[in-house]
Amino acid sequence: MEKVWTVKLENGASFEVRGAEELALKRGDRCVFRRDFYEDIGTVGAELAAPSMTSRIEDLPQILRVAGEAELAEADENRRKAKNDMAVVREWIEKLSLEMNPVNAHYSFDRKLLTVQFCADGRVDFRELVKELSHALSVRIELRQIGVRDETGIYGGIAVCGQVLCCCRFLKEFSSINVKMAKEQDLLLTPGTISGVCGRLKCCLKYEHEGYLELEKNMPRKGEFCETPSGRGRITDRNLLTSKVSVTFENGNVSVFHVSDITVCPPERHGGNQDKGGKNRQNNDRNRQPNQNKNNNGNAQGNKK
Repeated sequence: MEKVWTVKLENGASFEVRGAEELALKRGDRCVFRRDFYEDIGTVGAELAAPSMTSRIEDLPQILRVAGEAELAEADENRRKAKNDMAVVREWIEKLSLEMNPVNAHYSFDRKLLTVQFCADGRVDFRELVKELSHALSVRIELRQIGVRDETGIYGGIAVCGQVLCCCRFLKEFSSINVKMAKEQDLLLTPGTISGVCGRLKCCLKYEHEGYLELEKNMPRKGEFCETPSGRGRITDRNLLTSKVSVTFENGNVSVFHVSDITVCPPERHGGNQDKGGKNRQNNDRNRQPNQNKNNNGNAQGNKK
């Protein structure tokens, strides 16, 4: 019977693979597997109940064996060679004046394939680069463009929360994230607050977004007037997690209340400033009416003549 595992390469790429149950694989083991026309070596990750990328186990790369000491030593030699060959890659990128930043290079276990990952702002025509590198290194070349989030996941790091970066630990796909999510969570919209190590919006903004939307349904909005046990005031801040709001009164004092202790005022009862504004608008309308009548009378007389 065959089982399904995830295998992660040194360049950060991961695959779903299949292997015999008799291998008794566990997380952290190094194994040799065959994929397409080449063999590679990687680290075993989680065991899966079924393939997620295909409906048939037979279509997955197959684990051949657990890597031995000699094979691990050969993998280390491949790593050193790939690191040295990165100098050749950078040299040809500079010669061809390509707008791309190479991140890493990875040799397959049998050295039949060299995979180079790079970052770029847009699409890059690297056909000439592949041709020159294949000739210079005498190996089949595969260039793979990745994003800055993928690059950060490869290098790793510590987030502001003190944990290892999510993109390095468990994230396989990056969800679409926008500034609106941060607004709906009442976060400060400063780059240092909502941006991650990669410079993009934090992936964790997505994690609790739906929960914040549920909490927001029972919360008043900033700027609304409300009745409190201490009198009428305007809501100037709120905490969705604790269901508390900060209310500023006319004398400038600020108090914090639970949302159950306040009553939001209807729009027509929004304090004196709005009423004064409404009266001023009415007075302006009355002042404009005589002038309008005068202009209309003047036009009528002119037409009569």
